[in-house]
Amino acid sequence: MTPNSLLHHVTALMDRHAPSLPALAHPPSGMHFLRHTAPTGQDATVYRPLLCLVLQGAKEVCTSSRTLRVGHGQSLVVSHALPVVSRITEAAADLPYVALVFPIDLDLLRGLAPDVPPRTGQSPRDPFSISLCPGDAGMKDALLRYLHQCESPEARRLLAPITAREIHARLLLGPHAVPLQRLLWVETTASRIFEATREIQSDLARPLVVGDLAGRAGMSSSAFFEHFKAVTGTSPLQYQKDLRLLRAREALRSTNEKVSEIAFGVGYESSAQFSREYARKFGVPPRQDRELQAAE
Repeated sequence: MTPNSLLHHVTALMDRHAPSLPALAHPPSGMHFLRHTAPTGQDATVYRPLLCLVLQGAKEVCTSSRTLRVGHGQSLVVSHALPVVSRITEAAADLPYVALVFPIDLDLLRGLAPDVPPRTGQSPRDPFSISLCPGDAGMKDALLRYLHQCESPEARRLLAPITAREIHARLLLGPHAVPLQRLLWVETTASRIFEATREIQSDLARPLVVGDLAGRAGMSSSAFFEHFKAVTGTSPLQYQKDLRLLRAREALRSTNEKVSEIAFGVGYESSAQFSREYARKFGVPPRQDRELQAAE
């Protein structure tokens, strides 16, 4: 594989299926491809467990307490669902930002974990659930083979699942191993915070009582708050608020529900408060955001 083989293949797929779009969901592989020909403004979204490999250009990923720059050739792994704000910082018409996103199957990782010895001698100095590392040649080769195998029905059925398993195994053996292993081993702080984030996501309209979450995680409220912020980069209440606003934005753009109904549906008791916090996060109030999206 030449150093740019994966970049060329992703570029060809986008040229074929989405020549004028900045993003392509690729159903045969389950992957997403991104391409921007100019820097972008900030975009708020939720990162699910994923591997993102930047093939060209650079982007910035921010939580309320962290900012990461992901540049050409670097890979980023997210182990928890995280509300983030990101923007493309390096892109041009002749040298666009290009990246691929491979979703991580946590069940598949857990199935592989017993065969992977824990990394000893590496203390979890930073429990943050986003890790940033240089790209790995073996991983790039596996991703390219996986994409090729997804092009025909026979190879997609017979070979692609084997290579998907290899990609997950490489995640547990490569430079991103430590944060993923912390998540997978039972009763680690990372795994308990993961369960807490899942509970918050399961019912965003439910009032959040941090003490109850802490008790179910087997921690004091202060310890839980500290560990939650260390892992997710934000506080439990801010985490819930960000998810509520992102869920509301999705509903605004995909349904005809009234703004007040959407606000109440994600847990706001006051539509005025919802509008203020929505505008603070996205730059425009909800009704205007809906109108702008419709105009596009």
